[in-house]
Amino acid sequence: MTRKARPEDAAAVVPLIYDAIGEIAYALTGTEHADEAILVMEQLFRSTGNRLSYENVIVTEQDGQVAGFVLSYHGKDIDRLDTPIIQRLQQLGKQADDVIPEAHPDEYYLDSIAVHPAFQGQGIGSRLIASFEQLAAEQGYDRLLLIVDVDNSKARSLYERLGYTEDGMIHIRGHAYHRMVKQQPVT
Repeated sequence: MTRKARPEDAAAVVPLIYDAIGEIAYALTGTEHADEAILVMEQLFRSTGNRLSYENVIVTEQDGQVAGFVLSYHGKDIDRLDTPIIQRLQQLGKQADDVIPEAHPDEYYLDSIAVHPAFQGQGIGSRLIASFEQLAAEQGYDRLLLIVDVDNSKARSLYERLGYTEDGMIHIRGHAYHRMVKQQPVT
């Protein structure tokens, strides 16, 4: 079953988000340790109006537990969604330079996606991407974006099979990612 996330999904979803975004978690939380980053991310997930909020997440459940998630939002909303994160970092006296908009204002952005290891290899990731694409189409967005680590050739191959093509590079915290876009008809 695929559904919109709820605040109480934080404990199941946030570790998956952490695994999916890697170093970016530290840029968003102002922390340098996994346990601290996960705690801050759980607070952000349970809150509204930020890029990591449950409001932006779709989950798939299987056997009564969260099997995977996709987090997405429109590029035109990034400044609004990043403002609480940047303000928090500034209040802590941390740099917010690594909190950058990955998407352009005309792109619907797949921020992150992951499938729990116990459920991998069952097509859940592809179904989550299809849910992301359907959500974008229902909202009238035809230009889709995701980024993929330059070292993750397996994921890049999947995205290419799904119709995504490279549209440049982006660097976050000194690491390179391919920008991959797809045009789709809207419903």
